Amino acid sequence: VQLQASGGGLVQAGGSLRLSCAASGLTFRSYSFGWFRQSPGKEREFVAAIWRNGGNTYYADSVKGRFTGSRDNAKNTVDLQMNSLKPEDTAVYYCAAGRGVILSSVGSARAYDYWGQGTLVTVSS
Repeated sequence: VQLQASGGGLVQAGGSLRLSCAASGLTFRSYSFGWFRQSPGKEREFVAAIWRNGGNTYYADSVKGRFTGSRDNAKNTVDLQMNSLKPEDTAVYYCAAGRGVILSSVGSARAYDYWGQGTLVTVSS
């Protein structure tokens, strides 16, 4: 299984970026996908999840209303549209795939089976 995250970069506060995660080696429709982030000195934190059935989405309070997750079952990709970026959004962003993710664990990193390598997002003030 491979998860390849891309789309990170340097952006000014208030700007936008779109992250993409390309998945291979798994039955894409059977997996829920999560986006997590980690900044220096901090623990990895949940950002967003896209459910396997119907593509329902869930967000951390810190990004709700600014970030939008989506999936394309035909292309085996998961995207994270990030708008109104803030300096505190600066982190390495990881995509993750989990087959047995349940609603109560959607924000837990341990619920996910596979992880991508991460893509760096830097938001300047």
